[in-house]
Amino acid sequence: MGVEAHATNERVTGRRWTVRLDPVGRGRADVRVSCSRPACAAQVLPSAADGRTAAIAHLKAHLRAGPAPRPSVQCACRAEECHTHIRPAGPRERPVPWRCGGAVVLAVITDREGRWWQVLECCSRCAAAHPTAKVVATAPVAEAPARGDGFRADGPAPATPGGPAATTPTFSAISPHFSHSAAAATGTAVPQQASGPRSSAPRSAPRSARPTRKRPPRGRIAQRLVPHDLRPVALRDELTELGELFRAYQARTEPDLAVLADLHARKAEAFDAWAEVTADTGLRLDARRAEQAAATARLQHLHRIGQAPDGEGPAVVRLLTAPAQWNHARAVLAHVAENAPLPGAEARLLVLMVTLRTAQSGVGNLVGQDIKGLPLQDPEHLVGQLVESGWLGISGTVEELIASRPESPTRISVPSLTPDEDDPGPFTFGRKLRPKLSGWAQRVVGEKKLRKGKTGADVRLLALALATGADGEGRLGPGGEGIGLDALASWCAVDPGDLPDLVDRLTAADWLAEADVTGTLLTGGLTERVLPLGCPLT
Repeated sequence: MGVEAHATNERVTGRRWTVRLDPVGRGRADVRVSCSRPACAAQVLPSAADGRTAAIAHLKAHLRAGPAPRPSVQCACRAEECHTHIRPAGPRERPVPWRCGGAVVLAVITDREGRWWQVLECCSRCAAAHPTAKVVATAPVAEAPARGDGFRADGPAPATPGGPAATTPTFSAISPHFSHSAAAATGTAVPQQASGPRSSAPRSAPRSARPTRKRPPRGRIAQRLVPHDLRPVALRDELTELGELFRAYQARTEPDLAVLADLHARKAEAFDAWAEVTADTGLRLDARRAEQAAATARLQHLHRIGQAPDGEGPAVVRLLTAPAQWNHARAVLAHVAENAPLPGAEARLLVLMVTLRTAQSGVGNLVGQDIKGLPLQDPEHLVGQLVESGWLGISGTVEELIASRPESPTRISVPSLTPDEDDPGPFTFGRKLRPKLSGWAQRVVGEKKLRKGKTGADVRLLALALATGADGEGRLGPGGEGIGLDALASWCAVDPGDLPDLVDRLTAADWLAEADVTGTLLTGGLTERVLPLGCPLT
């Protein structure tokens, strides 16, 4: 017994390593791929997609080059005091102290977002307890010896050279796929019953030749396993099918909010039925969350196709479609108001348009028409002032910028918007949203009736402010209570006494309806014609 205890205490802990995908810096697109194994150097890739491909290739190389799982190692998961182990079903099923049950496997665990992959040499029970585990190799289970040949109650006897446990484990023929779907450990063949001289009656078929009763595959939905014995069977099948449909939807390249809303609605009904059968409060709460998700997805779908939620009439098809985009537009306007390097409405308008061109990386392209299309009295002089102040940098002269054409744009830079390791920049939106915000501002500033009315920069700045300061129905201010005149005058870089004239010009351009300037507030609303350009208050 002393020799056996020493062997258990000296058992080798299973291997464990992690491959991670981390951003290099805030506001940057490149990513870093690192591996916890000492000999592996980190890599920097230009995008998250390239980084994920490199991380998976790196992990597969380790799996191909590394040894197969060893049958007698200590479970790496158990060594970390993991609390997700599947406990024994009864008091007699006592696991050995170094493993909770099952054959030793090599499992890959990943998060749903694809940011890290971890390889564990652990027991099959430990792997099954992790919802994202994928078993890529299984060590053969050693054949239990006879009672008189060193049988131990706490586990199989140590393998002897040439014995059954010395069989070389092999990897699964299926290459690993690092997804959120778990895989069951592969089983081992059952040895045939040996025949003896004492039996003369016809024997039944060997155990390995008898047909085996296979359980249906267990379904998974919302990180929950669907029990095999769940009744009614129709509910079990519905939950299993829904889990597969949700995973298929996640693999789509393009979203379909109508399909997603239907899936959440079916999930809510199925979880309600599941909660009735099992009396599980958590399932009922999940059903309520699924109902809310279905309503949200359906509302977003109706907004995208231009229909009203109640079916009474067409909804507004907006240029910027999501609340996050509206908030980012307001953030850009606020940043320009606080950081404009020159006074005056014309300088404010030019700074805004240049900021939207360079907001993501601090650099961008500009052509002469971009500047000459704005209502500026002396655009060349104004650009020169921005360059002299150090706020704007251009590759060439101001004259060359004004004369540049789309086939040969001028490279510009704004140092205050250029991110670095210490300062990621004032904006948090991504590269795809920047051109949407820039296009939205150009549509507002260059709106047809504003151009025909030959309105100045101050009127167009007011149009931008009102487009971001109205609610979903176009009423100005939170709850339609109006917008403060001081805030509007500060944004438009004009005196508060000049606002009534600007409001009249917007009303004449069919931008405002029922506008009224009181002592401190501007009330009224946007006309239905310009509602698509609005960014509603949420």
